[in-house]
Amino acid sequence: MLQVSALKKSITNGAHTVDILRGIDFDVPRGQFIAIMGPSGSGKSTLLGLLAGLDSPTSGSIVLDGQEISGLNEDSLALVRGKKIGFVFQSYQLIPTLTALENILLPAELAGDTNGLPRAQELIDQVGLKDRQHHYPIQLSGGEQQRVALARAFMARPPILMADEPTGNLDSANGQHVLDLLLSLNKREGTTLVMVTHDAALATHADRVLRLRDGVVVGDELRV
Repeated sequence: MLQVSALKKSITNGAHTVDILRGIDFDVPRGQFIAIMGPSGSGKSTLLGLLAGLDSPTSGSIVLDGQEISGLNEDSLALVRGKKIGFVFQSYQLIPTLTALENILLPAELAGDTNGLPRAQELIDQVGLKDRQHHYPIQLSGGEQQRVALARAFMARPPILMADEPTGNLDSANGQHVLDLLLSLNKREGTTLVMVTHDAALATHADRVLRLRDGVVVGDELRV
């Protein structure tokens, strides 16, 4: 599902260059749940943004579901994201003027799919918010907002889902609930899951843990 080769990301500020990623290589088989871990500043979120086509690398290659994305322009990347990638943000990123159901339905509407309502209703039921479907984000708790975000990420049936600290803004009870929903939805939909997390307990649920430090891979553990 993912092939990453010699991936580098640097930021230049005047005469000063900061190397965030310094040559990353790994592959992710279809259907695998991989957790990316590392201390703050190790390059985890930068790597996830590159894999999702939200940013472009300085050099190197990213092949997503058989398609090279590292050299695509923004319009082409947007098409890839819309068709192949679901993304869950730590800060939910719901549209405040849309109801919970409308937020879930949004990816289908952006793709021109006029028949997405049954799928959206099915997903909001699966995350336990059927009775809150007409509420706006401001009327929902943090845990409920993240459950809406999860459902939205699965709306287009993407072959790969990426999550950046999906439980980072939640208390332990809500975080566990969101994690359980994420894992059950992921198993039901058969997607590949790539997740950045600081939480070692959360990472124990992954098939594999990739560890970064100072922009390089320092550990790659396959779990049984």
